[in-house]
Parts: sequence; C-alpha cells; structure tokens
Amino acid sequence: MAQTESRRALSRRRFLALSGAGTGALLTASFVSSRLMSRALATDAVPPVPVAKVPIGIELYALRAELARDLPNTLRTVAKIGYEVVEFYAPYLGWTFPFAKGVRTQLDDLGLRCYSTHNPAASVTPGDVMTKAIELNQILGSRSIIVASPPPNTNGLEDWRRVSGLFASAVPLLQPHGLTAGFHNHLVEWSPLADGMRVMDVIAANTPAEFTLQFDVGTCLEAGADPVAWIKANPGRIRSAHLKDWAPGTEADEKSFRVLFGEGVAPWKDIVAALESVGGVEYYLMEQEGSRYSEFETAQRCLESWRALRSEVRR
Repeated sequence: MAQTESRRALSRRRFLALSGAGTGALLTASFVSSRLMSRALATDAVPPVPVAKVPIGIELYALRAELARDLPNTLRTVAKIGYEVVEFYAPYLGWTFPFAKGVRTQLDDLGLRCYSTHNPAASVTPGDVMTKAIELNQILGSRSIIVASPPPNTNGLEDWRRVSGLFASAVPLLQPHGLTAGFHNHLVEWSPLADGMRVMDVIAANTPAEFTLQFDVGTCLEAGADPVAWIKANPGRIRSAHLKDWAPGTEADEKSFRVLFGEGVAPWKDIVAALESVGGVEYYLMEQEGSRYSEFETAQRCLESWRALRSEVRR
C-alpha cells in the first residue's frame, strides 16, 4: 500500500510540478476558436446544522484528459452539469496573462468562479514563479494559492517545520494582493513523524489562522484517520474541501479512489455537518480521480449524488 500510494502521489505531484509552460500554447487555438463559435451560435456526533448555500465546484484534475483536449468545452460542460466553481491545477502556471484573461472571460460568461488553484511550492516561494502565480490568480479571481506538493526532499520533522515556516511567511506576502496560501493533504501527510506528530498536525501548528488547510477527505480515509475529528481540531481553517470518496480494495476492482462520491466509506453527513458548523468551509470541490465512467459522466454522477445528499439533509 505504501509503495502504491508513493507512486500515485509522486506521479500526481510530478504532473503538477512538471506540466509545463507549453500547455497554454496548446490550448490557445482551441480556446479562441471555441469562443468565436460560441459567440456566433449565441465519528463524533456533530449537531445537525441548517443546510447552508455553500457553492459546489470541481477540481479540474478530475477532468484532466478533457481539460488538456479542450479547455473551453470542459468549462462549458462543467457549467452545464451544474457546478459553480472550478479549481485549476499546476499547468495553469504555463498560461500567458492574455490567455488567463480569456479564461476569466469565459468563466464569467458561464457563471463559474475560480476561488483557488493548485500549485507547486515555488508558487509561495519569493521569486519569479510566485510573482506570476499572484498575477494569474488575481486575473482568475482566486482567493487562495494552494500548495499541492512540498519542495523536493521534504521528509522528516525538521523538514516539515521548515516548510511550514515557508508557508507561514507566504501569508503576509500574499495578503496585499488579496490572496492567501494553503496546503492540500495527501496520504503521506497523515503519517506520523519521529515524535509521533503527523505532518498535517505540524503544518496546522506552525502556520497562522489565515493559512488554509484544504481538506482532501479521501486520503484521510485511506490513512485510517478520523475526518470529523480533524475538522473539529482545526476550527475555521478548512475553507475548502475536496469531496473525494474512498473504499477498501483495489482500483482493478473499481474500489479505492475509483468509487463515485457516495459509494465509499466516508460518513458524508457527519463530515458536511462538521465542515459547516466548525470547519468554516466556503466552497466544496468534487474530485474523484477516475471511475468506471468517462470523466464527464463521473463528474455528473458525483454531482447528482451530492445533490441527493443535500436534499436528504434538508428533510
């Protein structure tokens, strides 16, 4: 399991870090032609809380093949399915500013919002990458630069304390630009370090309240951690959550992260109640990383299950 997770996490993180500047160029022609065409065609019990109007979005890594093939069509389809928010991931750093402005125009036309992006650690480290990330996020209307992969060779307790210091120092640098920083957990961040503390505990303890702890529910479940306890231990800091389900078993058997939202072991009613009564969630992001269905159908079926859950809570 550890080796499998390591390969999966490293593969995704390498993809986030190395998906390069050429992505914007590859997408530009599709974006421009599509814009012209569209214009032409015109486990502690949590007290129940009232169902809030918290926007439901999607992490676009869940649609990575469609996104690489046709960004404008992906955004149109996401909006048509009924999502309200999108979260771009590392390839967006390869965009030019004019291209990002075109994306923002399409988001506005479709009624979509982008409240955060996924990034390598360089996006919160003073330098050219951070400067570009700030401007791109401002163009997109983003609130948070979320780190989805730590710097290379971040392993032990002292490494994570150092990295947490980097995260903490980014917060005041981003605030004048209307942004904050955050971190998205994977499986390894739930593992205990030398002193018994988990990486996520180290990050939470060494970053300010303004630093977002973006909660990936699925990897928490995979690690055997208690999602509700984590939310309650970090009140007000979980401003966004990835609604990723998980079930014991292998991907070959359509288990693990291949299940749809609601098909796994997540206690979603308790998780949502904790997020909205304690966690401070401002928006949700669906992110099943694959299933027995196509990317778009997976996104649609997950949203249908989410809506059913919300309707059931209202009754």
